[in-house]
Amino acid sequence: MHAEYQPASDILKDRIILVTGAGAGIGRAMALAYARHGATVVLLGKTVSKLEAVYDEIEAGGNATPAIYPMHLEGATPHDYDELADAMESNFGRLDGILHNAASLPYLSRIKDYETEDWLKVMQVNLNAPFQITQACLPLLGKSEDASVIFTTDEVGRVGKAFWGAYGVSKFGIEGLAQILAAELTNSAIRVNCIDPGPTRTTLRKRAFPGEDNASLKTPDTLAPLYLWAMGPESRGTTGQRLSWDD
Repeated sequence: MHAEYQPASDILKDRIILVTGAGAGIGRAMALAYARHGATVVLLGKTVSKLEAVYDEIEAGGNATPAIYPMHLEGATPHDYDELADAMESNFGRLDGILHNAASLPYLSRIKDYETEDWLKVMQVNLNAPFQITQACLPLLGKSEDASVIFTTDEVGRVGKAFWGAYGVSKFGIEGLAQILAAELTNSAIRVNCIDPGPTRTTLRKRAFPGEDNASLKTPDTLAPLYLWAMGPESRGTTGQRLSWDD
């Protein structure tokens, strides 16, 4: 579907979409794609300069004015997530979608050697933060006539592989979270799915595979059709699924 899918230019018109990890990689590419297709995008990330660059690119394209919400997920507290939801409520009144894309992968390591402090930090960014953001924003998603929540996952969240440590475990957790949440929201207008983008030219991928030829990998913007379909109205009725670019 995704390679041939041609979304309408206004498929996300008037939608309010929150994108985490929006400053680089897949998050940046999808924030730009969502904006080009009509959405007002809230750019969440830890590096303000990167978010500002995405903001400027969106505005230069003549798209709806985005918003920047700096947040360092590694150290965020429950109060910080409540403040995020309050800010969304006061500025937009509702939320039509969330793309959870922020992720941490400090290194590959055997479980026996993994530093506990690093393990907890990875879990905070990759699993706890998506849970807390989604929970805080559920009332806003409930005000949408057609809301979509997307969690970016990974092959190592489906089949356990040696050395992937906290990152791999966090992706197993994300897939479970998505399935449970989807089951709980079956009778609502909110759908919940995971997307596995497959090997993509990102900084995180380079950290995991430093010797890999990046030129052979697809670029993040290549993924736009799948992420647009999952966020847009044509995916209504699809929930609790694991969508993969390589399927």
